Parts: sequence; structure tokens; C-alpha cells
Amino acid sequence: MDIDLLSKMVKELILDNDKVVLPGLGCFVAEMVPATFSDKGYTINPPYRKLYFRSKPDMDEMLVDFYASTNALERDVACRILGDFISELRTVIHTKKVIVFPGLGRLRATKENNLFFIADEDLDIYPAGIGLEPISLKTHQETEQEVSEAVVGLRSILDEAPAAVQTEPETKPEPVIAPEPEPVLEPEPVLEPEPVHEPEPEADPAPIAEPEMEIQVVPEIELLPEVKSDPETEGKKPFWKRFLLIAGIVMAALLVLLVAYVVLAHLAPDFMDSILYTPEELEILNRTL
Repeated sequence: MDIDLLSKMVKELILDNDKVVLPGLGCFVAEMVPATFSDKGYTINPPYRKLYFRSKPDMDEMLVDFYASTNALERDVACRILGDFISELRTVIHTKKVIVFPGLGRLRATKENNLFFIADEDLDIYPAGIGLEPISLKTHQETEQEVSEAVVGLRSILDEAPAAVQTEPETKPEPVIAPEPEPVLEPEPVLEPEPVHEPEPEADPAPIAEPEMEIQVVPEIELLPEVKSDPETEGKKPFWKRFLLIAGIVMAALLVLLVAYVVLAHLAPDFMDSILYTPEELEILNRTL
């Protein structure tokens, strides 16, 4: 029994099973990883199976049965040989901290003797994924067959859409028969008894009174005092008007000074230089010029 034979048996069993147990050491576990995106979503990576090692002890005799059947050994003999070899592996991993499984990868141990597995980059334990390669959306160009299939699919969708829509027949509303109006019975006129005219007694004529003249008193109208305007307040202008007036005066003065400066600079440049510079600075400027 050697490490090469053990690696071959583990790889052959893991192709059809999700777990291969090494009695007394741990087990190899294969897990399915779905398709993923990389390169900021421009590359589609196909699905694959990932192999890792779990130190949790499991009871499974599949490896023993496979070793016994392939080497024509009795089961007890195969179990003893495999158990002795795995115990040696456990001693080696605790001392050297690494065991290389050819064709699979490397089994390593930490300082605390926690085991972990690093699979080879070219390890392939997913037979159903043979031929699957990453697809780059940056450089992918559709073939004529793909374009024709897409057009046929769109046509089928457009042809099925009108058939799926079923128009319901229009139903005409039934005419509503209005009920006949009931005849209105006019009330019979009530005969009122004719009034009996009794003779009124003659009354003495009342004396006619002369109308009295009413004198209306007109109330006195109070005159409101005249409001005299203050000449001081009338002469004052609002604040914003005064502000605009002052600003206009200042701007006009600055404009006059600017014009005077420009005129003097053209007419009497020596005079302006004598104002702006000292004699020493004028001498330096004349030397440089």
C-alpha cells in the first residue's frame, strides 16, 4: 500500500460519490459549485465540483470494500492493511504537516493539527462538465446559427401572442322596457258653501284729525382736526434712495479719478513716475530699460 494507490482509489470513488472516508483520519468531500461571474460580470465561469477535506470522523467502509475487490483480498485483510497505512499517514501529517496526494492535491495541518486540503488547479472531478469553458462577454460574437435560432424564437413568440388573446363577442344590452305611467286621479273639487251676507250696522262717521307737523332735529357734525404735515419728515427721503445716491456719487468720483489718471499717464508720464516711484527706484528702472 502506498500514497499513489490511495490517491487513485480516492479519485475514482469521488467521481461517483460525494464522500470518501479515510478511517481514523477524516474524509474527502466533493461539493457542487454553481456557475459564477467574474471580471466585473463580464466572464461566466461554468459549474464545477470542489474537493475539500473534513477532519470529522465518519464510519464508511466503501474504501475498504473497493480496495479488497480491486486487489482480490479478503475484507478483513484489506481493512487491516488500510488501517495500518492511514495510521502512518496520521503520524506523518502531525510531524511534517503536509502530505501530497498525487493527482488530487496536498493535505496540510496547522500548529494545532487541524487538517485542511488544497486541491490541484487542474483537478477535474465533474465528468458532466467536460467541455465547459469560461465565456467572456467582451469578446463573444454570436454565430449565424445562434442569431437564426433567436429570430425563430422571437417569431414563434409573436405568432403565439395574437392567438392567445381571445376577443370576447360583444353582447348588446337588452332593451329596458319602461313601466307604463299610472293614471293620475284628479281630486274632485270641494264645493264650498256660499257666504251669507249679513247687513253691517251703520257706524257714526269719525271726526277727521288734522295731521301734525313733525320737527326733525339734525345732529351737529363734529369736524375732525386737520392733520398738519411735518416739514422735517417731508424733506427726508427713504434710506435706499439715499444709499443709491451716495453710491452713484462715489462711482462717479472714482470714474473721474480713473480718467484723470489715464490722461496724466499719457500726457505726463514722468510726472506720474515721480509720484509712483522714489528716485532710487526710477534710477533702477532706467538702468534696466
